[in-house]
Amino acid sequence: MTNPVNLWIKAVMKKEATIAEAIQRLNEAGLKILLVTEDDGKLVGTISDGDIRRGLLRGLVLSSEIENIIHKDAMVVPIDMSRDVVIQIMTANKIQQVPIVDEENRVIGLHLWDELNTKKQRDNFMVIMAGGKGSRLYPQTENCPKPLLLIAGKPILEHIIDRAKKEGFFRFVIAVYHLGHMIEDYFGDGKRFGVQIEYLREQEPLGTAGALSLFKGRPKSPFIVTNGDVVSEIHYSELIDFHNQHDAFATMAVRRYESQNPFGVVQTDGIEITHYEEKPITINYINAGVYVLEPGAIDQLVNSERKDMPTLFQELSDKPERVIAYPIHEQWLDIGNPNDFETALNLESISKSKDMK
Repeated sequence: MTNPVNLWIKAVMKKEATIAEAIQRLNEAGLKILLVTEDDGKLVGTISDGDIRRGLLRGLVLSSEIENIIHKDAMVVPIDMSRDVVIQIMTANKIQQVPIVDEENRVIGLHLWDELNTKKQRDNFMVIMAGGKGSRLYPQTENCPKPLLLIAGKPILEHIIDRAKKEGFFRFVIAVYHLGHMIEDYFGDGKRFGVQIEYLREQEPLGTAGALSLFKGRPKSPFIVTNGDVVSEIHYSELIDFHNQHDAFATMAVRRYESQNPFGVVQTDGIEITHYEEKPITINYINAGVYVLEPGAIDQLVNSERKDMPTLFQELSDKPERVIAYPIHEQWLDIGNPNDFETALNLESISKSKDMK
């Protein structure tokens, strides 16, 4: 249990703040929780990353007030509660933070789980789909596989592995096809990068899900699948935790996308005009190309048969399995898109860039 002096103060927010401000404060404080208080310091409730994502799925936007997502029945403990009892409470409730309050419910501290400041090693596999031809990026990909194109001085695929490694992932599986030998020559078994790397070698293009049928054994725990051309600030460990907390069978990272109709839209009933809206904005969630699957999802695949991930998710959603969305607000780039690739080429650092979508 840790309670660095005054560190928790960075996590305090007033309830009039916006979701955008909450996201910024979460990132700055690094405590995975916000403490929402009245002006007198009394606790209104807490906000976690999951609360924010669920709010975005309900249709809230970054400018919405956090009042809409505050968890007002947050668990709290008094200052005189023993360390052992606090640990028992946190363990029983599967929480990593618990606010400390006085007799008048004013926040005076925050208990943090030991692992908060210690990298937790993740045994979960991370599968990276790197077999595509990268046709949209020709001629750059004519003699170089797209995952080996350089961004900020190193291959796209290395950026993905580095970010996952920082969060404790060390078991990687890379699906290769187009110029796959170049990827294997560069990464080898992963020792040079401090990780373990195996390969799924496609004899023909199998899509973003089909290559999973080549697994030589089923993973024993949920595993991440990511497209090899997606570079994001997404926290893979939090994605896995979200999947587990919601008892999901399959989880898809999704990103909010707004498109504005350039014309006024007219709704009619026969020849009668019933409604008119000038240049309406349509809000949808798009597939971000990062997923978590339970091992049993592989049973939905036929060995060496092509299948894309959206198809697999549709098939799973038609079954009595829980298929959920994980809305991401983090920066994100689809390097397979020529415009995004050009944007990425101008970045000095993927991890520090503020220009990512």
